[in-house]
Amino acid sequence: MRVTRGSLIRIAKEKTQEWAYNDLTIVAAYLTGSLISGEDPLLGGTTDIDLVLVHSRQPAAMRQIVKLTPDFHLDIRHRNRSDFSAPRELRTDPMLAWELYDPMLLYQREKFFEFVQAGLRAGFEFGAPTFVLARCRSLYAAARKAWFDLSDVNGEKAGSADVQCYLAAVNDAANAVAELNGGPLAERRLLRDFPARAQAAERPDFTATLFGLLGSALIDASVLEGWLDTWKTEFLAAAERGKVDARIHAARLNYYEKAIRALLQGETPLAGLWPLIHTWTLAATVLYEPLGVSWTEACHRLGLLGKPLEEKIAGLDKYLDDIEARLDEIAVANGLETSTSI
Repeated sequence: MRVTRGSLIRIAKEKTQEWAYNDLTIVAAYLTGSLISGEDPLLGGTTDIDLVLVHSRQPAAMRQIVKLTPDFHLDIRHRNRSDFSAPRELRTDPMLAWELYDPMLLYQREKFFEFVQAGLRAGFEFGAPTFVLARCRSLYAAARKAWFDLSDVNGEKAGSADVQCYLAAVNDAANAVAELNGGPLAERRLLRDFPARAQAAERPDFTATLFGLLGSALIDASVLEGWLDTWKTEFLAAAERGKVDARIHAARLNYYEKAIRALLQGETPLAGLWPLIHTWTLAATVLYEPLGVSWTEACHRLGLLGKPLEEKIAGLDKYLDDIEARLDEIAVANGLETSTSI
């Protein structure tokens, strides 16, 4: 099967029409993500189709994975129409704002989408410093909250939930920088694309700090590659066990594995560290010994467990301080309130 951007979009349209015909609660559907971003959506020859279905009432599930082929799947987010009741306020939401700014509309029962997008874009204010900083500060606040939750963690007693919380904070911190010059970074491309965003934010040193917070200095590409077989086994074990994050799904195995292998062959091989350790940690939250041993050993190697985790948490604190300072510099330059005056 020859897969192109056009063929994937066509599949999404066909599936949407089918679901909307059978489910009258669906009021709109649109595509977002790399498939419509203008960049090559394929990484390692794989991609997903980011589809959003908007319902007239609270959907039964918020996220759903639908396999198409071993290398392609639909990643569906189900949203309640009420989530969009105040479109102007969405301009400060770091995720929904970008999701709605320029998606590809596939379906709507009524003039729902035009109303929401008009409110979001009103007055050409979406890219104004006020709203850019609001989105970045929202991400910063989420990362800072996670840091507070972790601030008294005993590294020797830490487990997968603590590492997951730490990684979520690192991800939010990275995107607080990235969203100064664009939308949130894609999960598989986080470490590959972050350096350009840090450079645009006039803080290229943020890149080395980000990699350091993930323990990249303690391994090389051969170590990362050597973990892949065990990661794969534990990823599938967690997917079969259920009650795990929706991203840990058998249909997404190639999506991650082939991307990681492609990144290992790229200009920055350790950019593959994020999708590997992030998904491995999500899998570890539902695994028990002895399956979890391999994840534990990898985290110790990266300094994400034991006493080194406490040092990483302290490093995250400093990183967040530096990010806040940069956001305040931008606020001052634009005559806006700083963090100390909000």
